[in-house]
Amino acid sequence: MSDINSRTEQQNARPDASTEHILYGPQTQRALDNFTLGGGPMPVAFLWALARIKGTAAQVNADLELLPRDMAAALALVAEDVAAGKHWAQFPVDRYQTGSGTSSNMNMNEVLATLATRLLGRAVHPNDHVNRCQSSNDVVPAAIRLAACRQIRDGCLPDLLVLEEALRRQGEAHATVLKTGRTHLMDALPIPLTLEFMVWAEQMAWSRERLEAVLPRLGRLPLGGTAVGNGVNAHPRFADEMVARLAHAEQLPLSLARPAGAAMAGQEALLEASGQVRTAAVAVAKVAEDLRWMNSGPLMGLGEIRLANLQAGSSIMPGKVNPVIPEAVLQACNQVMACDTAVAMGARGGNFQLNTQLPLMACNLLEGIRLTGKAARLLAEKAVATVQIERAKLAATLSRNPMLATALAPEIGYDQATAIARKAAEEGCTVLDAARALTDIPVERLMVLLDVTRLASDGYHPQTSAVASTGQTRQATS
Repeated sequence: MSDINSRTEQQNARPDASTEHILYGPQTQRALDNFTLGGGPMPVAFLWALARIKGTAAQVNADLELLPRDMAAALALVAEDVAAGKHWAQFPVDRYQTGSGTSSNMNMNEVLATLATRLLGRAVHPNDHVNRCQSSNDVVPAAIRLAACRQIRDGCLPDLLVLEEALRRQGEAHATVLKTGRTHLMDALPIPLTLEFMVWAEQMAWSRERLEAVLPRLGRLPLGGTAVGNGVNAHPRFADEMVARLAHAEQLPLSLARPAGAAMAGQEALLEASGQVRTAAVAVAKVAEDLRWMNSGPLMGLGEIRLANLQAGSSIMPGKVNPVIPEAVLQACNQVMACDTAVAMGARGGNFQLNTQLPLMACNLLEGIRLTGKAARLLAEKAVATVQIERAKLAATLSRNPMLATALAPEIGYDQATAIARKAAEEGCTVLDAARALTDIPVERLMVLLDVTRLASDGYHPQTSAVASTGQTRQATS
């Protein structure tokens, strides 16, 4: 797990600010007095991005001769300390705050100014120095984009790959196993079990593709736009220098939003990214739900697989075992969908030159990214990797599957094949026995037509299929 995601995990365990000397100033205190809804502080990933922007801005301003070099060096150093997690307790402003995120921006400005003043031995001003060539209106949306890009790349994408690879390994390990396919939760034609796992794996691969594709658009930063997008009080070269340095330092597909106002007033990039995160969560949830169904039983359910026995399933029924990991994953994925709804509502909160729902979108987009990745990894490590296949159960149900009669339709017609399927289902006999009773097709021919290996493999060739080949290509290039 990357450092940024480790710090995200520790967010709720931050020490109380009273345990160290208060570093913020009056603007932060006013925010604490005013914003008391109790939503919790801004996400660590966002604060990391804000600190990275401030430190980079100090260096750029020094190169542009807008800040003394020693002051810029001090600011860059303390900003790196904040980004590394040394002062998280100094950022207590509630996430339900002014819609531009100004209070969080000033919180960062004040903390960095205090730290740099102590290091430098002379006054560093939060507005005149730390906030030089900046406004909350361009810095906050830029920080959200930077944080989301890094969290997708370093957290969500690797976690989805872990699940994809776990699914592929299971598919390869059970290449000879056949099972009854299902549509509408009803028995359908037979399939190889490997196909089921490989299809799930491909859903993860496609989810990663979609998330990777959104990064360049998400990475358009409105830095230099200042208050209303026209760059007032910013040096003409400030924005280009900022984006170039951040892109190089973070190795992310960052670019300058042109015009800056399009990424200040409009937040469609955040909404697009959130939508792709939600789509990935839906794919993860589909795998979790399928595993849950396949594990159902042990007597009255499908009983095709057995998930690991991780804990007691009931406080009253001894010996009961529940699919706890798929259920936890499903709840997390549902929360991701709720986060996406909040981002969508926030994205429509733009009026004229500014969107005023930025903290809401920051918190929910970053939480959606985090949860999707964590859910994928949990499912991979504690469900997929340890799943056991109930081969005897799969074989027994497959032999009695009435849908095998589909193979007879080309020779005897749909209606007569339907009669055979109904007879097999109603009498509990095999399709072979029903066909022998209702047709005069030689038994040798029936056995060829009803060969489940042939039926399961028709149209699926692991060496050449899109499912296998594209998955292998993605693994090789990941």
